[in-house]
This record gives sequence, structure tokens and C-alpha cells, in this order.
Amino acid sequence: MTQGFSLADQLFNESSIGDLAAEFAAGVDGFDAEGFTKEVLSRFPDQALLERLEWIVDCLETRLSDDFTIMADQLEAAMIPELDPTRTDDDFGRFIHAPPGYLAVRHGLENHRDRALDLIYENTKRFSMEWPIRPFLNRWPEETMARLKDWATDDNYHVRRLVSEGTRPKLPWAKKLDMDVPEPLPLLDVLHADPTRYVTRSVANHLNDIAKTHPDLVVDTLKAWNKAGKQDPKELDWMTRHALRTLIKQGHVGAMDLLGFKADAPVTLKRLSLDSDKVIAGEALQFELDLEASEESPVIIDYVIHFQKAGGKVSPKVFKLKQAVLKAGKAQSFAKKHVLKANATTFKLFPGAHKIVIQVNGRHLGEADFEVSI
Repeated sequence: MTQGFSLADQLFNESSIGDLAAEFAAGVDGFDAEGFTKEVLSRFPDQALLERLEWIVDCLETRLSDDFTIMADQLEAAMIPELDPTRTDDDFGRFIHAPPGYLAVRHGLENHRDRALDLIYENTKRFSMEWPIRPFLNRWPEETMARLKDWATDDNYHVRRLVSEGTRPKLPWAKKLDMDVPEPLPLLDVLHADPTRYVTRSVANHLNDIAKTHPDLVVDTLKAWNKAGKQDPKELDWMTRHALRTLIKQGHVGAMDLLGFKADAPVTLKRLSLDSDKVIAGEALQFELDLEASEESPVIIDYVIHFQKAGGKVSPKVFKLKQAVLKAGKAQSFAKKHVLKANATTFKLFPGAHKIVIQVNGRHLGEADFEVSI
């Protein structure tokens, strides 16, 4: 049988642990690289990704000083050179360099706050510290936010990105923050004009998080940034579209208007036809539609599938179809083939009645029913 892809094996394996052991052997006097490697690898076969990371931290912890101030010095002495400062994107670092952040939380959170934050600051230049910074934001909100305010103008773009990414309200896999969702906005006001895409992508993702609870605030913030004129117009346009992606799917009028798409655009659905109103799981739902506008209209065309769920519940999910400009008085046709995966890892398909709705600039224009069989 062919083994499936394992992210745990890709990130944490004999080669990567050997690299980490060599780095500590070079930086910490008396570090037993061979013993560390052997102990770490002994449990890997039975461990998932995050379990492996915690185990690596455990094994390092027993080989470093019990005094955190000395431990922090040892961790910094073993650090690799900073990530390439000439790059501006896609340089997250290697997961094997995450342990200093974990140890900063374990041993520095209560009694060594400032030294622990110094350690996080140094390590985020090698591997993103967006997860370890969050316990400090919860335990020491004022002091940590003061650090982040300074870091927002740091010379290193990885440090600047941490300010946005670490304060995101819905950061994947991360500890929930106790602060109010809009509280980091003054930091984003600084970061939105950053010259690196790695930072501006984080800012846009952060705004998309905020939009899920404070949609109008996000629209107003983007309007203010546009008026301020601190960011390159093309980059701010990209950020705006990325930040509003959830609101656009929801048909938020303010978001649509900001991107130049009118919710009340004079568009009608002239035809919606399905290739078949009965689809077998694993096959594709194929449909065509004709749209006509009475005046030239930029449009975002989405389709919403109302999926049947367990217990008779229905779950709508929005999909992108096309962005276009409809000419006045001229019908335009669009077609799509949507595969209904029977064995998706993140979504279970149930048999029964389903519905597809055509959405233009956030407004529902028409629908059709179809049946799914397994």
C-alpha cells in the first residue's frame, strides 16, 4: 500500500533533527548532539506533527540550563543567521527553529517577561513567532503591546510581520486572544504602508479576520488608508481585495461599493440551466447562465451551493465564478463545472436535495434545485 503524504515527516525527520542538533552543538558548550538526536527520533513513529514539536522542546529543555536567563543566552547562541533580509515574501523559516518560542512561554512568561520577549524578537528573524507571542499578549497586554508598537517600525520585515500576524483575532492553530478585536488597528495603521508583501499580506488577512465581526470598521479603515495615500496604490488595491474577500462573498454593500461593484447594478438573470438535475457524488454539477445589464456594469459573479447536511440541515457555501464587465443590453453567457467530491478531507457530502443560487455583486438573482446521490 502506498503511504500518504505526512507533513510531520516532511518537517521533522532524521535530517532536520540532525541539523538542529548540529546548531546547538556549535553554539552550546557540551551539548550532546548524538544523544539529543537519538532521543528525539525514538518517539517520532508514534507522534503527530505538534506532538513532535513539543517533544523536541522537551528534549532540548533537559539539555539546557534551568536558569532561564542562561537558557535564553544558549538558545540565541544556537540560532542560525537571520533569514535573507533581501527577500520580501515567502520566507517563513523552518519549523525546527520554533522551540525558542515555546521555551520562552514555558520559562519566561511569568518571571522573565522582558528577556522572553527579547528571545522571541530574535527568533522571529529565523522562524515566525506568531504563536508564542499570544500568551504574552494575554498575560501582559500593555507591556507586550508596547513592544509591538516599537517592532512595527523595526528594520527587519519578519519582526514587522509578527506585529500583525501575532495579533490576528482568528489566527489558525493559535491561542485565542483576550483583547478586543479592533485593538490592534493602530498597529495596522502603521503596517499597511509596509514595502514588503509578506507584511501587507498579513495585514490584509488580519483585516479579513476583523471583517467577520466588525465588517463596517474594515471598510472604513480601508477608505481611510486610501485617503492617507501612504501605500502604493496598486499594492493597496491588492490588499483591499484580499481583505474584503469574506465580505464580498457575503455581499456586503460597503465592501462591494469600495471595489466598484454596485449591489443594485441593473443586472438580470436571463437563463440558468443545469446539465442534469441529478448528480452522483464524485461527478460534476455542470451549469450555464446568461446575464444581461441595462447599463455597463462591473460584476462579481458567485454561485452558492446549499449543501444537505446531517439531520436535515442545510449549509450554504459560496464559490467564485467570474469577475466581468457586462455591456449594456447585451446578454453574456457563463458556464461552470463543479465537482462534488465524495471523499473530501474537510467536507462530507450527504445525499438528498441541494440548491444552487446565482449571486451577482452579492445579490441573489436566481436558483435551481438538484439531487445528489452517493
